[in-house]
Amino acid sequence: MVRILYRSGAGVINTEHTPDQLPELLKDKDGLIWVDVHSWHDDARPGKQALDAGNGILGLLRDVFRFHPLSIEDALNDSNVPKVDDWGEYLYLTLHAVDFDKSIEDIDLHELDAFVGANYLVTLREEEIRGIDRVFKQATRDARHTKRGPDYLLYQVCDAVATDYLPCMDAIDEESDRVQDEVFERPTRKTLNTIFHLKKAVLNLRRVLSPQREVFNKLAREDYVAIDQSERIYFRDIYDHFLRLTDLNESLRDLITGSLDTYLSVVANRTNEIMKTLTIVTVLFMPLTFATGFFGMNFFASLIEVTSNPDPLKLAFFVLILASMIFVPGLMLIFFRVRGWFGQR
Repeated sequence: MVRILYRSGAGVINTEHTPDQLPELLKDKDGLIWVDVHSWHDDARPGKQALDAGNGILGLLRDVFRFHPLSIEDALNDSNVPKVDDWGEYLYLTLHAVDFDKSIEDIDLHELDAFVGANYLVTLREEEIRGIDRVFKQATRDARHTKRGPDYLLYQVCDAVATDYLPCMDAIDEESDRVQDEVFERPTRKTLNTIFHLKKAVLNLRRVLSPQREVFNKLAREDYVAIDQSERIYFRDIYDHFLRLTDLNESLRDLITGSLDTYLSVVANRTNEIMKTLTIVTVLFMPLTFATGFFGMNFFASLIEVTSNPDPLKLAFFVLILASMIFVPGLMLIFFRVRGWFGQR
């Protein structure tokens, strides 16, 4: 899908133009063109047939805008690293927008490729990016969004992408707080899986935040033909925004790591409590097991035999054995409680 926003030199906004009209529109040096391409088909990707066809998205980038083949290849293929390339008359940027998917407790990265030149901005994306849709609607309704040129329009697009990072990180923060409460109350295997997913999410964020921050640092500091010097301060603002996002992401990483350490400590403590209880039960029954096993041998059968007319000595010995089987475990239980090994938290 291709949508085109054209602002004439007179300040009139039009969104009804087709790609076939772009060569004529580009001749208007006082106008501004924004071409937003998204959800293109796989056959538009750079392959031999697509290169030979000279139409579709590839033809638009190569024949209409005359972008360098290497920048076109980068734009039509997925890239994991945000970057900015200076091609003289235009800049090529690769950025990433994010969404937090609560169903899988992970982030979705959406690549955004952009070309900005003297009187045009071209954005390419395979998936929906809410920030770009917001800016496109605003630019359609209000000509002031396109009055300052394509470099300022690029700033608005980048600012919208940067703004969507904070809700994503807030969602991760809320999920981290919930998991932390769950760790202290009743941790389960699902709790551990959630912690691992959140840890993966902040690591994925870390991989794009730092290089994306450097992209805006370059746009704010270096001399580019496509970026007016008066507009650099706006990219400096986005750079500062990504600095704060990077610090926030590091805090989230420390919080999630702390939750993992707490989970392991709680589980280890619970295991120790279970082992302690089993050990105490085993020790308490040890005298009983010893007595029943020792005196259960046939060698002592005549000594502990109880009849209808028992021998008083044998009866006293039998009672002594029963009493010791009860007294010794009871004495051991008292000893355990005095030492704090049982009955205390």
